Amino acid sequence: MSELAAAIRKVAKPKHNVKVLFLDIENAPNNVYTWGLWDQNVSISQIVQPGRVFGFSYKWLGQKETYFIDDQKDHEGMVWAAWKLLNEADVVVTYNGISFDIPHLQREFLLAGLLPPKPYKQIDLLRVCRKQFKFASNKLDYVSQQLGLGRKTSHEGFDLWVKCMAGDEKAWAKMARYAKQDVRLTEKLYHYLMPWLTSVPHIGQMDGAEHSCWACGGTKLVRDGTAFAFVTSYRLYQCQGCGAWVRGSTKLQDATTTRQHRINT
Repeated sequence: MSELAAAIRKVAKPKHNVKVLFLDIENAPNNVYTWGLWDQNVSISQIVQPGRVFGFSYKWLGQKETYFIDDQKDHEGMVWAAWKLLNEADVVVTYNGISFDIPHLQREFLLAGLLPPKPYKQIDLLRVCRKQFKFASNKLDYVSQQLGLGRKTSHEGFDLWVKCMAGDEKAWAKMARYAKQDVRLTEKLYHYLMPWLTSVPHIGQMDGAEHSCWACGGTKLVRDGTAFAFVTSYRLYQCQGCGAWVRGSTKLQDATTTRQHRINT
């Protein structure tokens, strides 16, 4: 890591009033009847019990504690707790949440007769990794280890889910540790990838700060060159909080106007 990169990583975590939620769910599998083990086409009549969200872990940006809630005693209570968190969040950060975690939770909300939570923005770090980089694997465990952020909690695999469904308390304790670590890794990766994020909500604007960084909401911006669009140019800044590049909003030059002026003169 270069000296500049190392210095940026040591900067304090972003401070703003935007409520950012880190979230990871755990699912019980579908219970089905089948006559084979390979290349099966399972009909809906073979479903004994559909899968469900049976636990989730979460953490708020700026808070130390990471929590795990399961449905051992109260499935509806767990679903309601997840709904309230999403209803409170401004931004939800996940790893594969757009395709997996959020749709599963929304199914649970629908089945529980709940209305949609208040709108929130999503940042899916798996999509960032797929779009921005070319790792040998895009799994959270692999990317986190490659960046020196840590690794997922090891466990016995599918047997852990089986034991949890059987009510094994030790298995549930291990599931909680596993899920919490996934959320911690997601938060670490969010901070590390912050200047690389694309197509994400403008944190600075959401916080109401003028001339702020879209990635972390910081206001310490240093002018460093010019950003060129197709026909216009803008001032270019670099955020001293996270290292992201920020384009100014005022046009410096309109290439079409300049070209026409040259023709006329």
